[in-house]
Amino acid sequence: MAQRSVVDQVQRALEIYFLDGSWTVGMRLPSERELAETFGVSRTSLREALSRLKARGMLESRPGSGVFVTDRLQASIASPWNQLMVEHPDLRWDMLEFRRELEGAAARYAAMRATQTDLNKIDSVFQRLCTAYDTNDIRAEHRADADFHEAIAEASHNSMFRFLHAGIVRMVREHISLNLTRMEAVKKQLREQHTAIWDAIRLQQPDTAQQAMLTHIDFTWSELKRRAEM
Repeated sequence: MAQRSVVDQVQRALEIYFLDGSWTVGMRLPSERELAETFGVSRTSLREALSRLKARGMLESRPGSGVFVTDRLQASIASPWNQLMVEHPDLRWDMLEFRRELEGAAARYAAMRATQTDLNKIDSVFQRLCTAYDTNDIRAEHRADADFHEAIAEASHNSMFRFLHAGIVRMVREHISLNLTRMEAVKKQLREQHTAIWDAIRLQQPDTAQQAMLTHIDFTWSELKRRAEM
C-alpha cells in the first residue's frame, strides 16, 4: 500500500471524529502514540494526516499542551451571522423557521437513536434547566436551554444535524437568549414543553418527540409575534 494512500485513509478516519461528534471544540487529542496504535500506522503517517487537518484550520498545536480541536467548522457557518442577528432583529423569524425544521427532525431521530449515554446527558441538562426555572436564574436558564437543544441534536446521531447545529450553536444560543428575555411571563408553558420533549425522547416515541419540538418552536414564534405587535 502506497504511503500516500495510508495517509489519506488516516485523514479520512480522523475526519470521522469531527463528523460523528467524537471530537468537540476545545478537546485535546490523544497522544500521537495512542492515535498511531489505534489506526495501526506509523507516527510519520499520522503526523502527515494531522498536518493536513491543521492546514485546514480544524486542529491547532499549542506548545507544551498538545493538539486541540478548533472552532473552524462552527465559525465557517456562524460568522458573520452572529452580528447580523444582533443588528437585524427580524432575522429571528428566519432563525425560528430554520430551527423548526432542523430541531423537529433532530428530536425525532434522537427518540429513535439515543444511547444511554445520550439520555444521561440530556437528563442532566434537563435537570439544570428545571433548577434554573425554580431559582429564577435567567443566565443559567439561557445556558441550559441552549445545551438542551444541542444535546438533542447530538443524540440524533446524524452527522449533518450535528454539523449544522454545531455550526450555528453560537447563533442558536444568541437566539434563545434574545427570545427568553421577551418570554419571562410564560416560563410555566416553556417548562411543560421541554418536559414533553424530554419525555418523548426517553420513552423512544419519535412522532411524539417531533411534534413536541414543533409545538415548542411554534409557541415561541406565536409569543414573540404577539409581543412584537403590542
